[in-house]
Amino acid sequence: MDVANNWKDYEILDMANGEKLERWGNITLIRPDPQIIWKEKTFPEKWKNANAKYNRSNTGGGNWNFIKPLPKSWQIKYKDLTFNIKPMGFKHTGIFPEQAVNWDWMMNKIRNSNREIKVLNLFAYTGGASVACLKAGASVCHVDSSKGMCEWAKENVASSGLRERPIRFLIDDVVKFVNREIRRGNKYDGIIMDPPSYGRGANGEVWKFEENIADLVELCMNVLSDKPLFFLINSYTTGISSQVLENLLRINISKKVGGKFSHGELGLPMTNSKLILPCGIYGRWEE
Repeated sequence: MDVANNWKDYEILDMANGEKLERWGNITLIRPDPQIIWKEKTFPEKWKNANAKYNRSNTGGGNWNFIKPLPKSWQIKYKDLTFNIKPMGFKHTGIFPEQAVNWDWMMNKIRNSNREIKVLNLFAYTGGASVACLKAGASVCHVDSSKGMCEWAKENVASSGLRERPIRFLIDDVVKFVNREIRRGNKYDGIIMDPPSYGRGANGEVWKFEENIADLVELCMNVLSDKPLFFLINSYTTGISSQVLENLLRINISKKVGGKFSHGELGLPMTNSKLILPCGIYGRWEE
């Protein structure tokens, strides 16, 4: 497992009973997590200091219970990247901290390439990967079907001091966008995708991971440059193995270039503990 253990502004303080106690800067939140099936709290006293708790409803969704005054938004840093945090619907805060593992990997690849790199970030959300790639010196095309997420990504780019760096923000269905890029003849040296298990595009297009991911990876081969640097697939879809993601890349990329394939699981450590929380999977190809 690849563990995101380089954070200073984020940490898991404790976890038990299907919930994790997290510190985001100077704000402490309690959020649900289905992987936490044990019942005993390691540090029960720490739970009393939470600023807010997300309560999940038995009928789906849920709501935030603000225990202490909480700012509408606040910032945290990962190394020299700055992100804006906001409690939002369905327990999210705008950042998946375990993705720092992938941010570091991509930044190292870009910085060591010694050439201009163009990156395509699909299902790009609030732009954690976009900010990382920009900071490393790449140009980025950021695609998400949500206008709100693209606006949030712009805030993160600006907060990280990267407003002048080359990035395009597209509010679009990813499949339609990639098809247009194929017709335009545009190519990318790095491709990132973090598709949802289920979702809808900008105009109501339905996305189902198991049904659509293979076709999307195959489609993206048409916008991969002749000298590509990396291809990363993230997933939080229950029941899918990281080996499946590597298999998808092998089936498609091995026809075009050589390189190295890998797969794995992402995790977050709990402070003052040997416990690690599993948080998602990835498949990678790299030059």
